[in-house]
Amino acid sequence: MSRAPVIAVVGPSGVGKDSVMEALAARAPGIHRMRRVITRPAGEEGEDFDRVSTAVFQQMVGDGAFALHWAAHGLFYGVPASIDQSRQQADAVLVNFSRSVLLRAQQVFGDLIVVSLTADPQVLAQRLSTRGRESAAEQAQRLSKANTPLPDGLTRVITIDNSGPLEQTVEAILSQLQPERA
Repeated sequence: MSRAPVIAVVGPSGVGKDSVMEALAARAPGIHRMRRVITRPAGEEGEDFDRVSTAVFQQMVGDGAFALHWAAHGLFYGVPASIDQSRQQADAVLVNFSRSVLLRAQQVFGDLIVVSLTADPQVLAQRLSTRGRESAAEQAQRLSKANTPLPDGLTRVITIDNSGPLEQTVEAILSQLQPERA
């Protein structure tokens, strides 16, 4: 049975990854959105995710519960092993990834499409400020990493500016994923 590609959505904090992923999944029903497991503390919201403690996360790693896991921004992130089942049932599976783990993701999943979202620095700063999840110092640190390049060696990358309307971004991504639909 063939497996659908994994679409890795990446970009700096505040670029709108979660909004873009939600809109893509709503617009293209064959695209499944994978929930990550994150050690984000209680009271800190964000994407639709499964919150666990660091101890539980480490136990899950030991139990082989993840297809891929990594650390970023002082937290641990995991993509559940159930992604393999999702790949058999969907046209594609969307996952929010950190740029630092993309080469490993390409090795693990094989068919990986990277959607690299960008936005104007002022847009990023405004979005980070609005979401209110980080202190001013943490926001500044995240903004300083906004232009971190993608690693060399990725086979398929689609770069999209998400400074404008969400629908425009979704249309641009879909036209690149399926050029015949454009």
